[in-house]
Amino acid sequence: MHQGDLGKTKGVYHINAVDEVTQFEVVCTVEKISEHFLLPALKEILESFPFKVLGFHSDNGSEYINHRVAELLDKLLIDFTKSRSRHSNDNALAESKNGSVVRKIFGYAHIPQKWAKELNEFNHQFLNPHLNYHRPCFFPEIKADKKGKQKKHYPYKSMMTPYDKLKSLSNAQDYLKPEVTFKDLDEFAMKMSDNQSAEILNTERAKLFGLIFERSVTSA
Repeated sequence: MHQGDLGKTKGVYHINAVDEVTQFEVVCTVEKISEHFLLPALKEILESFPFKVLGFHSDNGSEYINHRVAELLDKLLIDFTKSRSRHSNDNALAESKNGSVVRKIFGYAHIPQKWAKELNEFNHQFLNPHLNYHRPCFFPEIKADKKGKQKKHYPYKSMMTPYDKLKSLSNAQDYLKPEVTFKDLDEFAMKMSDNQSAEILNTERAKLFGLIFERSVTSA
């Protein structure tokens, strides 16, 4: 997702990866949408998930659909699929997270590409941990009406964090990467409360935005 233009100058780009089962989410920020920047971001995304990734689904941009990305995924035995042209629902979950998470955090204002490194560090240290261990998500329940038509419902009782959803799965331990344990993940999740995590996230975002926009105004 693009972070605004300023005249003919492009802003940074946010890459948002969401697991369709647990809603585990990893946001990376890069300078430009090109293979040079996307390949390291893809590696970071795959390393950030605590569980084994079996499939990778992207839009049909050339930054994803290329030999180097295919080679990386093939090496990790990850199936690769892409969205169809003019079928926005193919990426419905990621698109909804773009609006409810990424735009809510970063807004629409132009952020110069030179700040990509600082933004990505913010994502790694504060945003992604908050999203996965402290921010509850709705999970649907499918019910059939009198005519047999299936509809999704989102009851409050089904709300949980992506991490709690992961732990709720049958044989959840089997999905973790070999070097990851729930004991370590529990310790990480319990370092702070949900409210403390939100306060830290907002404080760090304000500090980062203050630095970015103060420098941008000064250099204008």
